[in-house]
Amino acid sequence: MHEKLTEIKKRFIEIERQMADGDFLTHAKEYKKLTPIVEAFDRLVNFESDLQAARELGMDDEYERARDGIDKTTEELKVLMLPKDDRDDNNVIMEIRPAAGGDEAALFAAALLRMYTLYANSIGFKIEMDYCNESEIGGVKEASFTIIGDGAFARFKFESGVHRVQRVPDTETQGRIHTSTCTVAVLPEATQVDFKIEEKDLKVDTYRASGAGGQHVNRTESAIRITHLPTGMVVTCQDGRSQIKNREKAMLILQTKLADHYQGAADAEYAATRKTQVGTGDRSERIRTYNYPQGRITDHRINFTSHNLPQFMNGDIGDIIEALILADTQSKLAGG
Repeated sequence: MHEKLTEIKKRFIEIERQMADGDFLTHAKEYKKLTPIVEAFDRLVNFESDLQAARELGMDDEYERARDGIDKTTEELKVLMLPKDDRDDNNVIMEIRPAAGGDEAALFAAALLRMYTLYANSIGFKIEMDYCNESEIGGVKEASFTIIGDGAFARFKFESGVHRVQRVPDTETQGRIHTSTCTVAVLPEATQVDFKIEEKDLKVDTYRASGAGGQHVNRTESAIRITHLPTGMVVTCQDGRSQIKNREKAMLILQTKLADHYQGAADAEYAATRKTQVGTGDRSERIRTYNYPQGRITDHRINFTSHNLPQFMNGDIGDIIEALILADTQSKLAGG
């Protein structure tokens, strides 16, 4: 590992020189990526020097301190040098849809939308609502929104899948627990696309934006629906106040969804050879249960259970996000 780290440090020094000469933007991303590795490597070298000095001088306490520092820094470097998902820094496009459960599933979809919005805001991320089809009773039939922030995909990518809720609906007179489900899709926003979308492959419709109870209603036909004819993929955007803005955002969402679509075969091949501890991220996979009568959340991929459901639904989901990231990291370190 020392040899590889030495090469990384040489590259880092070269980047620093080029940035000092004014070539900043070209190397900013690589500089940011290498900085924590080089800093940890410098600490490792210092600890190794301290260990050698302590051994020669017979300083047992200093020797143990340096030995402990070497062990911890080595483990830190193993994590830092794991292969990174190039999409981790991207913004995220999330889609939430009710699955089984009718009105109750739509109400749960609204609760999930609120949960993710509160969590994203709590960590300094920005939310842009792209499309939201609301039900008459306050539920959500479909929602698409963008989470903007450095590392958004890294934090939200494990939310993709089927979310199951168990609770007594307000309309239930006998007190029976109903089970409903929603699907959550998490896509890294496209930053560069290796394919071209031909205009002839698109069907573009305009219409008036609308919302339950008169919310977000437009008097002009500013909402956009784009259908990608070869795949049948449909994207809708109505949040912007102009047709141009909505078309630009709809095209970005379409590019993101098509990138995900075309990446599917490669991901399937990858998943066949290495299935991580937190699952494949397949949206058909049940990932979590929200049990309201018992106030319990269970993530089935990592056997994570918490009994703080009210706080969780108010956006306090950081613990489970960190647990999922840790489980994925441990799986990679184990070579799983």
